[in-house]
Amino acid sequence: MNDDDDLTALHARIDRTNELLERMLAEVAKTPSTHAVFVDAGYLYAAAGRLVTGTEERGAFDLDAEGLIDALIDRARQIFADSRLLRVYWYDGARRRIHTAEQLAIAALPDVKVRLGNLNANNQQKGVDSLIRGDLESLARHRAISDAVLIGGDEDLVSAVESAQGHGARVHLWGIEAPEGRNQADPLLWEVDTQRTLDLAFFQPYLTRRATTPSYDATGTPRPTRDDVRFTGARIAAQWLAERGRTALIDLLPGHPYLPAPDDQSLLVEAERQLAYSLRGQSDLRRALRDGFWEHLRTQY
Repeated sequence: MNDDDDLTALHARIDRTNELLERMLAEVAKTPSTHAVFVDAGYLYAAAGRLVTGTEERGAFDLDAEGLIDALIDRARQIFADSRLLRVYWYDGARRRIHTAEQLAIAALPDVKVRLGNLNANNQQKGVDSLIRGDLESLARHRAISDAVLIGGDEDLVSAVESAQGHGARVHLWGIEAPEGRNQADPLLWEVDTQRTLDLAFFQPYLTRRATTPSYDATGTPRPTRDDVRFTGARIAAQWLAERGRTALIDLLPGHPYLPAPDDQSLLVEAERQLAYSLRGQSDLRRALRDGFWEHLRTQY
């Protein structure tokens, strides 16, 4: 074979390679981009609750999760106009990873996947960040998504972002307007590809503050004794233990003599209901209430 033949064969191989590349590019062009929305529900409840209702306590407001998720899907559709939605991933915590009624309702929504971490006695989520990282990494690695919308603020999510980006996905961080300061970690803001902030107007239609706790007229009911209040605290502790179990007790005990704010508020509200008497502003009775609560729990350990 002479030089001309070699050159002809080389050109033929180049033409064949170019043809294959053109086919591959054509196939890629036919494949729509895909995006998914990853929601850290703990962040959403706290930040949106504070923004709209002035409190981060879930028990103080109602969330129209279906309406809000639809709004998030619509916003993503506007931004990723040429992309299709894979699904919304909703990450939340639950005691013993058992769905609450609200979480079951969210799980039943179309295009929504609820993933649960644990919830300890201090109402802190455990394991949610690792769930987000696992899903982000897996979907990006298998080219199931090209873009990921992440609604969260914890610095621990940085590794999830890096992992997804390492497999070629772009990560877009959506935050919630903060009345004061910032509610997202700087390292997370630095790592993502784009950032957006959802404002008060976006969330207002979907959060409603519940009616305030009924007040009790101290002048209409005799003031209970410290022993009465202490006994009430012990009775509520027994109810608490029956509902949450010894695992929650073990998590709670290291904080003695302090109760996490949600539990302390629940204790106060339930005691006022049982006593039909307001304990607001009565520090001696509130101390007796907490003493009775702790004394009963400590005898059960």
